[in-house]
This record gives sequence, C-alpha cells and structure tokens, in this order.
Amino acid sequence: YGALAMTATDTTEADTMYHRAQTHPAAARFPYELARIHLAHGIRQRHTHGRKAAHHSLTLAAETFERLGATTWAERARTELHAAGATAQSPTAPLTALTWQERRIADLAASGLTNKEIGDRMHLSPRTVSSHLYRVFPKLGITTRAALRDALSKIPGEQNV
Repeated sequence: YGALAMTATDTTEADTMYHRAQTHPAAARFPYELARIHLAHGIRQRHTHGRKAAHHSLTLAAETFERLGATTWAERARTELHAAGATAQSPTAPLTALTWQERRIADLAASGLTNKEIGDRMHLSPRTVSSHLYRVFPKLGITTRAALRDALSKIPGEQNV
C-alpha cells in the first residue's frame, strides 16, 4: 500500500493508500518502512494539503527514525518538518550533554525520590539537586519531573543506572 500511495497520481487515492499502509495490522512490525511511509505521506500532505496537515506524519517519521538510529533519515524528516513550519530539533544532540552527576540525579528523580532523598544519597543539599535538575530538563527537552523516566530511556547507547 505504501508503494501504491507513493506512485498514485490522484490525491484521494494516495491518501487512501497511505491510510491503508499506516493502519495495516503488520505495520508495527516494520517500523523503518512505516517511518518512510509517514515521511512520504507528510511530504505529499505538505504539497497538496498545506503545511499544517503534514506536521503529524512528519513528526512520527522523525521520532521513529531517531529512535531507530537512522540519523540520515531522521535529518531528512526534520528538514521536511522545518519546511512545514515546525521547529525540528535533534533530540539526540542535547542528550549526550548530561554529566555523570546530572545523569545520576535524573535517574534517582525518575525513580520517585525527592530532592532531599537524592541529596542524602549523594551527599548534596536539596538545593544543589534542584539546581542540577533545573539544568537537566532543557537538555532532555522536558518540562516536568514526570517525563524524566521516558526521556532517559531514549538516550542512545546508555542504560539507566
């Protein structure tokens, strides 16, 4: 269905084929191919339906390529996302900037410990722990403590401590 969608000359037929490809029961078993279909669909949506219509497909493509480590494809999807008017950032770039202490504090915070409990374990003041977390959040692209665990699990090549 993906190939049929990409080669269709009729916009309605293409949209139908993209939908079939993306909702096919086996699609989840082939994340790379599905991401390529999302990318192609997003590009077509941007050209036929406008920039806003493409955001969802292009975002899914960029996130999947990033998760799979397909950096060239992720960059292509981010470029298309940017062309569609979204601000596309490379989520892996800032993740590597965590120091070992920031990573340890973030892991402990993600496990549910309070700043005081983290400070006790690491021989730091709760205020110092808070300061570290204040620097960690923008590096991970998050705004809440609840999002820490998911953000930490997306760091490539590292395991949670």
